[in-house]
Amino acid sequence: MKSHEPEKGISTTGREFEDVRSEQSVRIESIALPESAAFQAQYAGRDIAAGLIAGSMAIPLSVGIAMMSDYPIKVGLATVAFACLVGWINAWFKPGNYIGCPGIAAGLAPVLAVGVATFGLDNMAFAILLTATIQAIIWFFNWQRYILVAVPVYLVEGLLAGVGLKIALKFLVFTYELPPGMEAADSFLNIARIQMILISMAGYCLFVYLFLKFKHTQPAVPYFVIIIAGIILARFVTVPMLSIEDTELTFALPIPHFDSAVTALYMLGFAVMLALIDVIEQVMSNAAIEKIDPLKRKCNSNNSLFAIWIANMGSSFFGGMTNLDGLAKSTTNRLAGAYTKFSVLIIGCVVTFFTFNTHALAYLPKFALAVIMIFSGWKMIEGLVHVTHHGPYAMILAILCGVLVFKVGIFEGLLIAMAVHGIVHYMVYANLDKMPGRAIVKRYIDDLKKSGGDVS
Repeated sequence: MKSHEPEKGISTTGREFEDVRSEQSVRIESIALPESAAFQAQYAGRDIAAGLIAGSMAIPLSVGIAMMSDYPIKVGLATVAFACLVGWINAWFKPGNYIGCPGIAAGLAPVLAVGVATFGLDNMAFAILLTATIQAIIWFFNWQRYILVAVPVYLVEGLLAGVGLKIALKFLVFTYELPPGMEAADSFLNIARIQMILISMAGYCLFVYLFLKFKHTQPAVPYFVIIIAGIILARFVTVPMLSIEDTELTFALPIPHFDSAVTALYMLGFAVMLALIDVIEQVMSNAAIEKIDPLKRKCNSNNSLFAIWIANMGSSFFGGMTNLDGLAKSTTNRLAGAYTKFSVLIIGCVVTFFTFNTHALAYLPKFALAVIMIFSGWKMIEGLVHVTHHGPYAMILAILCGVLVFKVGIFEGLLIAMAVHGIVHYMVYANLDKMPGRAIVKRYIDDLKKSGGDVS
């Protein structure tokens, strides 16, 4: 009997231990489930609705950015769809943010256009592969922590302002373009062109009014209204419509064809610049996405970079573009009701539909697309307001960077602005503080750390 009781006690203790462990397992699962970045059943309905809204808004933006980048529209849409799939899968095990919406970035559009003009569209697949490789190295060593130290935020804002001006002027021509056969041979202005200009101005004013009215509640409203109004107007008034070339998506190894070693070196520098701008924009976007997250969840920028470089590397095999979680689409995604990255999967489905049905985009009037893209360019220029709290010097340098980017080029403009920044620091420290060269370098790095903070 005595020998039986201990065995019973041991058996009972074992069962109790298993029960406790089972209860702990259930408790851990119940705690972990609500933290999922990829899917939560309680928010599924909201995520689906948000995905449909943000996906619809992403179509005209993606079309405009692809056109600005001199890429086929179908390739741009395919890039967005693929980035959404990668972003959603990544959210299951390495969530970077919880409501960020992947897509091709307007800030990188002129950079890609420069690449297409310099290397040719066929070689751009290798450039994107190089960019993804550099981003993979940055992710592996978590170097994104130091990038904003090397490149101050106000220079990035200046660069984006210059890019925004390029975008606005690029699409300005759509606001007065006429259909074939309606142009006057003897003068630029005629009744049809004046009518087109007035329609574009009215569309822009309507868009801005709706944006200001709904930006804190439903920012997708102005996009829907301008597109629907444009489509309806086109049934009664002859306006230029978007022309879509139904290019074929082909999968191939991103093998380059260089004429010289100099071209290869220039492409490497181009890829480094593209990778850094992509990373900086993502870090800055994450800082803002974290603030608008409905559950106030923290972002992990290095995890976001993991999804970015995988998507970039994958897109290089079908001639795709670069991607990141843009703030405009992410804000729309949030205000439309998104709580998890499941909305991103829905966005990807919407974009995929139009990727394989590009003929449906032929119903989009060019002036409506111009309104959206000009406004996007203006918002990038307006980002200079964020530089004001860095002081007059930062504002002057940011404006100089924007002008250089617009006039000289994105790569060259940023390098010149950084060189001017370094020379100014060197002259101040060497002449006023009488500091030796080594001390100047250390002081310069310290100043960058102070001024290279995040911009909200």
